[in-house]
Amino acid sequence: MKYLAYLNQYIWRYKWRFLLGIVFVAVSNYFRVLQPRIIRNALDLVIDNIGLYNSTDGFSVQNIVYENLATTLMYFGLIVLALALMMGIFMFFMRQTIIVMSRLIEYDLRNDIFSHYEKLNTAFYKKNNTGDLMARVSEDVSKVRMYLGPAIMYAINLVTLFVLVISSMLSVSKELTFYSLIPLPILSISIYYVSYLINKKSQIIQEQLSTLNSTSQEVFSGIRVIKSYVQENPMARFFAGQSDEYKEKSMALVRIEALFHPLMMLLIGASTLIVIYFGGIQVAKGNISPGNIAEFIIYINMLTWPVTAIGWVASLIQRAAASQKRINEFLLAKPDIVNENHEIIPLQGKIEFKNVSFTYPDTGIEALKDVSFTLEKGEKMAIVGRTGTGKTTIADLLLRMYDITSGQILIDGKDIKEHNLWELRKNVGYVPQDVFLFSSTVAENVAFGNRDATQEQIENYTKHAAVYDDIMGLSDGFETIVGERGVTLSGGQKQRVSIARAFIKNPEMIILDDCLSAVDNNTEQKILGFLETNLANKTTIIITHRIYSLLHFDKIIVIQDGKVSEEGTHQELLGQKGYYAELYEQQKPEEEGYIQS
Repeated sequence: MKYLAYLNQYIWRYKWRFLLGIVFVAVSNYFRVLQPRIIRNALDLVIDNIGLYNSTDGFSVQNIVYENLATTLMYFGLIVLALALMMGIFMFFMRQTIIVMSRLIEYDLRNDIFSHYEKLNTAFYKKNNTGDLMARVSEDVSKVRMYLGPAIMYAINLVTLFVLVISSMLSVSKELTFYSLIPLPILSISIYYVSYLINKKSQIIQEQLSTLNSTSQEVFSGIRVIKSYVQENPMARFFAGQSDEYKEKSMALVRIEALFHPLMMLLIGASTLIVIYFGGIQVAKGNISPGNIAEFIIYINMLTWPVTAIGWVASLIQRAAASQKRINEFLLAKPDIVNENHEIIPLQGKIEFKNVSFTYPDTGIEALKDVSFTLEKGEKMAIVGRTGTGKTTIADLLLRMYDITSGQILIDGKDIKEHNLWELRKNVGYVPQDVFLFSSTVAENVAFGNRDATQEQIENYTKHAAVYDDIMGLSDGFETIVGERGVTLSGGQKQRVSIARAFIKNPEMIILDDCLSAVDNNTEQKILGFLETNLANKTTIIITHRIYSLLHFDKIIVIQDGKVSEEGTHQELLGQKGYYAELYEQQKPEEEGYIQS
């Protein structure tokens, strides 16, 4: 139960529903326990009046005895019916409190997990599969809900009913009560052992289910690659193998759970036989009446479902504990990047790296080594280098996706860690090289950068990103659904929609990470022309492995093996005859208008 203790805060949040639910359970069971007493009195009345009825045989008074007995039994029947009706009403209230509480907690827990996911840093997502994350927020939460609802409700029902029934049985005969409850210790030991087995099996099953979800997510996301390599059948066999493993683990759990019901019924049947045998002896001695035996049998059978449900409830609790343990692993994970400043201070856009070094915590790869540069507000800088040299890492650090290992990053002369994290990211228009679009309309994807943007603004910024004509050529224009990860758009269209999304934020700093690789020269010139004119006062960093024309850079740095190997203007770097000059010769533009110094 130590893993489920995390849920106590949610139960406390809805404590009045929970407490009312306990009251309704107790009241419902109170009316239930009264029914066997009425039946006992009715049976004793019938037995006592049989002799009187037989003794009046042949006399007219016999009909009167019969009518009185029938009227009395009808009266008892109506009382039992009324008690059953009251029991049903309070059972309804019981479900309306405890089950509804479980649904509300399920809603809160799922939202809290999702919100916590959003706070965790990038390294967390590199270590964990998307399918596993989805399984914990869906399948695991559903299993926890079964503990919060049915498991708790039936557990309370069992406790209250057990107390009421046992107290009623003791009031009739302590000796007969003792004999009828002999099977209970055996029941307790068997439940403990089987619950232990269920817990182990449940955790294994949930882990395998996460594996299945991860496999499905990867296959569906990479379906174009699978089809192009004709790997449908191998992937189907691989998934079938994992499904078989899940089936075998589930069947192992089912076989254990299958022991519960026969075991419960055997023990309940044994209790019934004990009641009949020892109860008959007590009747013969005159200690109890025949109606008491019927009352005891009803009590024993009244405990049949709650006691039988112990196995089911134990299974639900063990599954919920296994699921909550998995949920806690992520909920208790602390984000490395924490916002410690909530002041809203406008940013100007001056950037300064001072001897910055960074090693990725998840891989141990040293991406940057003693990198230093300064970029004033409104200046434009290009970061050039081969793939894998640490260029994108600079963008991640500016967005505080990671914190540096050593050195210092200053924004407007203030350490980046001292800035309001949300205000910092709001003032950075970032276009990553791995473009991501949501499964929504084109307009909504562009407006993701500014939720308050009007349709006119959306259209204007798509024009600045040179994608307006492409959008108007789509079937539904700006209302076209782009599909998962923008699958219905070409690579160049996705890049330009992403650029429009960054521009519409009107940020103070713009970072373009190799995001013009899939556009032609004319389109490139339109986008860079907008940067050069309309966004001239914005601090801009372009990360690339190529050289752009028609764009003035105040500074260009070359990154090699995580270090700044060259720094200067276009003309200065050409004079150094290093990597930049070599790259320039390889990619010399055909048209005039080379990068100015």
